[in-house]
Amino acid sequence: MATTELPATTQRKERPRIVAHLGLILFGLLMLYPLIWTLSSSFKPTSEIFSSPGLWSENFTLGNYAEGWTSLPQPFHHYILNSLIVVVGSILGNLLACSLAAYAFARLEFRLKKLWFGVMLGTIMLPIHVVIVPQYILFSQLDWINTFWPLIVPKLLATDAFFIFLMVQFIRGIPRELDEAARIDGCGHWGIFWRIIIPMSVPALATTAIFTFIWTWNDFFSQLIFLTDPDMYTVPVALRTFVDATSQTPWGPVFAMSIVALGPIFGFFLAGQKYLVRGIATTGLK
Repeated sequence: MATTELPATTQRKERPRIVAHLGLILFGLLMLYPLIWTLSSSFKPTSEIFSSPGLWSENFTLGNYAEGWTSLPQPFHHYILNSLIVVVGSILGNLLACSLAAYAFARLEFRLKKLWFGVMLGTIMLPIHVVIVPQYILFSQLDWINTFWPLIVPKLLATDAFFIFLMVQFIRGIPRELDEAARIDGCGHWGIFWRIIIPMSVPALATTAIFTFIWTWNDFFSQLIFLTDPDMYTVPVALRTFVDATSQTPWGPVFAMSIVALGPIFGFFLAGQKYLVRGIATTGLK
């Protein structure tokens, strides 16, 4: 059977694409190298991690995972459960509060609407270090220090302006004719919100849930401030307790538990990747 060759012009057009793809692959491997090195180090004895920094070791061991899981005052799954409590509460709070605030900015008319929308966007530029002290004083007076409430309750008050803006942009893309049809059927604002806006905003809601999961799971600063009892520690704070400035740090177990801590993030991201792309692509954040 005779083989057909591509024309010379087509081959010339394909070469830059091949080179570009190879460059992207090499760049991706370069970006992933720290993660690959951490994964490799989690299977090495601690004495070899920095003495032989290559990816391969002849002394392959699973002992770092067993040691890291049980070397803290509580088994490591205890801290994973604490993180899950904070993460689930934060996700539910952001989904409810931010969607309600976004609906108000996108569909309702009220005095100084543009001013309040601008103020809301301005809070994105406000670093957490500016508000952490008054927050700590307030939560201390409420006797909430060393509880999960300071990490969850603010989410119920629509404090994450980024997610409000994301949902506002998405809701503005939903035709208002659907609202008018719902009003003809007797729906008020609550009916329109629950029966029209929420079902059609699944990509934006999924994007909010994914980002909230990642940011809350990785949050170290605020969790370190508000959680003082070791039994209340979340995963990032528990990982910090492995590092001891006065003695030798067990880097093998540290890397092993770091890999374990990354597992839920990768799983949640991969499960919602389809909705994340749709949510970003349809909210004007391209």
